[in-house]
Amino acid sequence: MKKQLFESPFGAEYTKCVLDNGLTLYVMEKPQFSSSYAMFGTKYGSIDMNFSDREGNRVDIPAGTAHFLEHKLFESEDGDAFSKFSVTGASANAFTSFDRTCYLFSCGDNFYDNYEILLSFVQSPYFTTETINKEQGIIGQEIRMYDDSPGWRVLFNMLHAMYYSHPVKNDIAGTTESIAQITADTLYKCYNAFYNPSNMFVCVCGNVDTNRVIEMTKDLIKAETGYKVERFMPVESEGVKEHLVEEKMSVMLPIFTFGFKQKCDERLKLKSKVCINLLLETLAGDSSPLYARLTKAGLIGESFDFELMSYEGAACIIFEGESEKPEEVRKEILKEIENIRENGIDKRLFSAVKCRFFGEEIRKLDSVEEMCMQFAESNIAGYELFDKISAIKSVSANEVFRYIDLLREDNSVLSVIKPLEE
Repeated sequence: MKKQLFESPFGAEYTKCVLDNGLTLYVMEKPQFSSSYAMFGTKYGSIDMNFSDREGNRVDIPAGTAHFLEHKLFESEDGDAFSKFSVTGASANAFTSFDRTCYLFSCGDNFYDNYEILLSFVQSPYFTTETINKEQGIIGQEIRMYDDSPGWRVLFNMLHAMYYSHPVKNDIAGTTESIAQITADTLYKCYNAFYNPSNMFVCVCGNVDTNRVIEMTKDLIKAETGYKVERFMPVESEGVKEHLVEEKMSVMLPIFTFGFKQKCDERLKLKSKVCINLLLETLAGDSSPLYARLTKAGLIGESFDFELMSYEGAACIIFEGESEKPEEVRKEILKEIENIRENGIDKRLFSAVKCRFFGEEIRKLDSVEEMCMQFAESNIAGYELFDKISAIKSVSANEVFRYIDLLREDNSVLSVIKPLEE
């Protein structure tokens, strides 16, 4: 086992262990806190649809399999994990995103009992034809619910218009047709490939004892040596399929997602992500001239936001919100991009934004949930937790300015959900 201690200048520290079987464990003690949080995750999400099994055979799976597997792992021959957590008083949950699946709980006491439940049920797959058929009906209802969600539709309409072949365009839960193809054999193949220790991580933060957590993890995690999963991502074509996609649904105001596709052969590095996020905040944050203009003109409301999505082989920059005139918002964003491209970044505004980002990262150190989420992100993206703080502190306005050329109109898509006609 390899064990390391990481310390920050702000009094926070954590221990990172890589067990002999490849599993990575992060533990941050917060003895002054009354609550604790733990997460058991795997680097397996909705975009992982093509991979090789342990024998080296290529496996192609239906869209939505990772999410389906997440649901099924809570069941076992002796009941479901939620029932066990309810006895110990923990609040448990799980989620699947594009690139990860995570199982988690938070509690005020009985941490070690809950921790044993978490590590045990995730390592105990139990799939039968009967339970899979039942789950297909349950998840089918969930899919139909998302199909009726304007906020969900506006995003995936944009991704479908943006990407030719990358699986990021597929709904995380799949479709009713795709999940109907899932069998017990499908789930076991995915579980054996991605739920192996070297592809997984455990994150713990709160009122816990590091050494006890380490010993419990060593005792409870399967001793088998993991292996590196080979993934097959399709080669994504340059450009976008459509620049404008519209749909009508039951909404009071039009909602929009305006995205810029990025050329991305692999996951963006930490420094690039920090620079892009600083650029977006300087460009469109609530202290920016653009935000002031859009607000004064009544073109946006409180729902206006932006984000960077970055995964293996796919990345895009997104602006989103409600507006009576989405096309006008699009024009104003493009106008501000050109203004920065021609005149550079406002140094005073950038300095304020950078200080704000730095302060937000420091404040996250006081949230047990946020720390576990940050550990998961750093594990998947390949950096250490405090590296992000250092990157924000060191980056300059000139470095951030270089990323303005990522915001190209010819690589953009505007997705709009309009109100139904009366």
